[in-house]
Amino acid sequence: MRIVLVDSGIGLLSTAAALRKARPDADLTLSMDPDHMPWGPRPPAEIAERALAGARAALDGGPDAIVVACNTASVHALDAVRAELEPGIPVIGTVPAVKPAADRGSPIAIWATPATTGSPYQNDLIERFATGVAVTPVACDGLADAVESADGAAIDAAVARAAARTPGGVAAVVLGCTHYDLVSERVIAALGHRPALFTAAGAVAAQTLRRLGAAARPDAPRTGTVTVLASGRPAELPAAARGYPAGALLCSAQEDLREAPAPGSL
Repeated sequence: MRIVLVDSGIGLLSTAAALRKARPDADLTLSMDPDHMPWGPRPPAEIAERALAGARAALDGGPDAIVVACNTASVHALDAVRAELEPGIPVIGTVPAVKPAADRGSPIAIWATPATTGSPYQNDLIERFATGVAVTPVACDGLADAVESADGAAIDAAVARAAARTPGGVAAVVLGCTHYDLVSERVIAALGHRPALFTAAGAVAAQTLRRLGAAARPDAPRTGTVTVLASGRPAELPAAARGYPAGALLCSAQEDLREAPAPGSL
């Protein structure tokens, strides 16, 4: 089973790690786009083209599924990727976990990029799934870029700014950018009152397996490969990835593959 994940940068790590934990025997291809990142400030048509380029770069070998592991790309590119690749290859998008957070009936906050906060897409999610629930949108200026570069001081500063704009009474915070998943512990520490955090990674991984008709098998042999593409070129995971638990897990999988004995060498 081969699954391709597409994003501009390391935001895809959280979903890839969730898939690795659920199916350690699955082959994962992480298709990132460092030559053109970040995607967020680009016009929607360019975002769609970049996501399509990332998916096309990973088509050799016949993937069983493609995950658009980016909230911004899912907003602007999911339809285009599906139009080109489905029904032959299932394409799974990433949607902020507004519904499960709002189902609790208590006030929530949605942390997202400035481009997503207040967008018709996010407003539609709130209208559909959070009617009657107090929702505070929080624009997290600079957080995704700080996570991408693993700049600890910039991460802490951006998280502190967002936490200061988050009402103390919220019972849950939805992380509406996949990059933010990588610093969830810092988010909780900054908020202090320990709201529940809702991320999309686990749900996206589960939906991917459902689309493939596959069950989670966390006890499966760790034989799955992890391949990285950087704007279509074979690459290693960026050094910044190792600073996050999800990245360390995937780096370890790459190293296990390199160190494994060749067939018949024992």
